[in-house]
Amino acid sequence: MKKHPLNFAAGFLSTLVFHQGLLGLIFLVGVALVKPYNMNPTEPFGVPAVISSAFFGGLWGVLIGYLIKNDSKAKFWIKAILLGAIGPTAVAFLVVFPLKGIAINPVMIPFGLLLNGMWGFGQGLFMKLFFRK
Repeated sequence: MKKHPLNFAAGFLSTLVFHQGLLGLIFLVGVALVKPYNMNPTEPFGVPAVISSAFFGGLWGVLIGYLIKNDSKAKFWIKAILLGAIGPTAVAFLVVFPLKGIAINPVMIPFGLLLNGMWGFGQGLFMKLFFRK
């Protein structure tokens, strides 16, 4: 229970650094149509979209942090990246996009997996930094 705030912080920061950083690189080369660090307000509270994303990244961080906390080195990194790639991408495409009326283009799937896999890597990296002995 004591580690949940740090896992949340790891997921929050990973969204800002790794997910949005990679999105920025993809945007700069002209592949992504969505700009990183979107400051447009979200409903219903008017929070900037990037902060909303980081908050949900923090919630995912608590779950994934719990699932990978005791794994050995290789298993830790594999699970961090795979769980980060698959979980948030599946929820985005199967729940969030339909609720927001966003059409799913099959081309978006590999980019979602890549962005969220990078987020999972960052989650693991921040966990390693926060929980050093």
